[in-house]
Amino acid sequence: MHSAVENRIPRRLFLTGTAATGLLALSGCQTGPRYSLVEVVRRLLMLSADNALAKLTAPGGFWDSQVARIALPDLFGSRGGVLQGILTSGPFRARLHRELNHLAERGAERAAPVVAEVIRTISIEDALALIEGGPTAATTYLRQQMGPGLINAMIPGLADAIRVAEDPIVSQAIAALTGVDVGAVAQSVAIGADNSIWYQIGAEEAAIRANPQATNDPLLIAALKVL
Repeated sequence: MHSAVENRIPRRLFLTGTAATGLLALSGCQTGPRYSLVEVVRRLLMLSADNALAKLTAPGGFWDSQVARIALPDLFGSRGGVLQGILTSGPFRARLHRELNHLAERGAERAAPVVAEVIRTISIEDALALIEGGPTAATTYLRQQMGPGLINAMIPGLADAIRVAEDPIVSQAIAALTGVDVGAVAQSVAIGADNSIWYQIGAEEAAIRANPQATNDPLLIAALKVL
């Protein structure tokens, strides 16, 4: 198992910049304050991503999560020969599975600033539809807009993490796979981590929608409490 990652992502990373300003704009009319629906969606996504990635980048973030734990990549399925005695060993596979989930935390660290930047700059054409949509409507929209962006951002960091992993389990597993290199393993882990990150962001969005008062955010409370 690798050592604890230093300089973990601050809990409020995503609540800086544009998401922290311009939340409420007085209209000057008798009906009271107005706010931008686009800003509501951005704020919802910022807080959802902040909560999700803070959890996933904590020690054991993927492994301990029922939502985010990544499956052992297909690369490590039974292929006969040497693998029969290594990758099909229950204890070995269990340790490998756990270690890859720990390495996924490194991928999530790379993903965090990418998600934040896209949320700040994304074009939101129908904010009302996203606000009135299902529990994970905004997350689904963001994922569609980003495509494979998170996977591509995570692969280099994961490859580096795999190369320097302190636990010999990963290097032994890769050595047993003919024709498979660190890059291929990093890509497989990144794909699994990508799915997990989006599931976790979606879960956080659903929780915010269900109880906006818990956010202590006047903008989200005002926009979501009437839905």
